[in-house]
Amino acid sequence: MTADDEITGCRKTGRARGYISSYTPQRRTRDLLDAAIDVLDEYRAHWPLTIRQIFYRLVGAHGYEKTEAFYGKLCHHLANARRARVIPFDVIRDDGVVTAPFEHFADADGFRAHVRRKAENFQRDKLASQRLHVEVWCEAAGMINQLAEVAEPYSIAVYSSSGFDSLTAKKGLADRICWIGKPAIILHLGDFDPSGASMFDVIGEDVHAFLEVDRPYNDMTASFRRVALTADQVGRFGLPTAPAKASDSRAKAWVGNTCQLEALAPDQIADLLRAEIRAVVDDNQLRVDRTMEIAERRELTLLLPAPVRTS
Repeated sequence: MTADDEITGCRKTGRARGYISSYTPQRRTRDLLDAAIDVLDEYRAHWPLTIRQIFYRLVGAHGYEKTEAFYGKLCHHLANARRARVIPFDVIRDDGVVTAPFEHFADADGFRAHVRRKAENFQRDKLASQRLHVEVWCEAAGMINQLAEVAEPYSIAVYSSSGFDSLTAKKGLADRICWIGKPAIILHLGDFDPSGASMFDVIGEDVHAFLEVDRPYNDMTASFRRVALTADQVGRFGLPTAPAKASDSRAKAWVGNTCQLEALAPDQIADLLRAEIRAVVDDNQLRVDRTMEIAERRELTLLLPAPVRTS
C-alpha cells in the first residue's frame, strides 16, 4: 500500500480530490458557471450563499429548469469550480461541521493583544435594556450567517432549528426565557411545506409546555412569529412551487403546493427579517445603547495599553 492509498482509504472513485490544477469545462458548463458567478456578484452583500439559493436564482432569473437533476448538476460543477479556484471557497456555504472552539493563546502577550482587540470592538448587548427578548430561528443551518448579518446590530442571536427531535434546543430556549426574565418573541424562517409548518408549530407547543411548568412568573411568555415563508409571500414574490412530497406523512393534511425558503432572494429574506425586528425593538432605547456603546468602547480602549510590537 502506498502513502496515497493510506490517505484516501484505498478508495478510487475517480472523483476530484483537493485542488484541480487543469480545469477545462465544456461550453455549457462555462455558461452555467458564468451565470452562477453573476448570482454571486449580485448578492455579494449576503455571502456566503447556499447552493440552494444559487439554484433558485438561476431558475428564477436565468431560465434554468427547476429539477433535482439540475440541482445535482449544479452542486457537481460548483464543487469542481471551487476546487479549480474559479470560485472562491468562502462565498458558498455547504458545510455541516460543528466544532467546540477554545480560546487558547501562545503566551501572555497574545492574550493581552486579544483583550485589546476585544476592547476596540466592544459592543453592548442591545437586547439587555429592551422590554422584550428576541431570537431568530431558521430551518436551514446554512443561512445562519446571512441572517446574523441582519440580526447582529440588534444583538439578536440566530439559531438553526433543523429537525423535529432537538429536545435540547427547545428546552434550552425555554430555559433562556426563564433566566432572562422577560417576554420573548421568536422570529421563525422555514420552508412553506408540511414539514416546515409542522416544525414551527412543534417548537412553539413544546416551549410553551416547558414554560408553563418552569417559569417563575407568568409574564415570561414566548410569542412565535412566522417571518417566512408564507403562502402570501409565495404569491407576492412569484416563487416557484412544487407538489408536497408523497413521502412526507404530514402531506395528507396539506392544501396546495410547497415552496422552499431559499427560493426567496437573499435581499428579500434580509428585508423581511429586518422589518420584523424593527417592529418589535424599541428604537429610542436602541439609540441610547448605541450612543453609550461608543463612549464605553473608547473608555475600555484607553484602559488597555496597546501591545508592544517587536521587530
